[in-house]
Amino acid sequence: MTTLSERPHTAVLVIDVQKGVVAEAYRRDEVVATIASLVERAREQGVPVVWVQHSDEDLVKGSEAWEYVSELPRRDTEPLIHKVYGDSFEDTALEAVLARAGVGHLVVTGAATDACIRSTIHGAFVRGYDVTLVDDAHTTDDTSKWGAPSPDQVIAHTNLYWRWQSAPGRTAAVTAAKDVTFSA
Repeated sequence: MTTLSERPHTAVLVIDVQKGVVAEAYRRDEVVATIASLVERAREQGVPVVWVQHSDEDLVKGSEAWEYVSELPRRDTEPLIHKVYGDSFEDTALEAVLARAGVGHLVVTGAATDACIRSTIHGAFVRGYDVTLVDDAHTTDDTSKWGAPSPDQVIAHTNLYWRWQSAPGRTAAVTAAKDVTFSA
């Protein structure tokens, strides 16, 4: 149970599924379709969906690369968090948005597994949130030419180690999209 006792609700967090981020991502189409399905289920059940959008020198705000992929249309009523750091909480309005919605449990999807996903799940956990990583709804590019493991190994390792995270009063979980429940 979250350490944020006054926040019994769950939200789906969609991180950086932008054209320039996922253009060459591992299993891109499958992961985007999985996220789209999860977002629709959340909407049907009245669960908040929060969108996060990164910008930097390669993802210039307003550029085509910076835009979200067309398969994931955000509704005007759904919060959009702009960020410039890996952790979606760092120097953003995310915490305030979640507090207003009474959210203490995050269901995390998006890209890139070995950067913004890892940073955000850890950032959420240390801030007191319960965090469920959706094992088939995050992806990354192949950076093995720089010494990283292959994308499938990065994803598998992230799913493996997140499953075993623990801290007082919080839960970390990993589940397939089809098995996600939106209760804390």
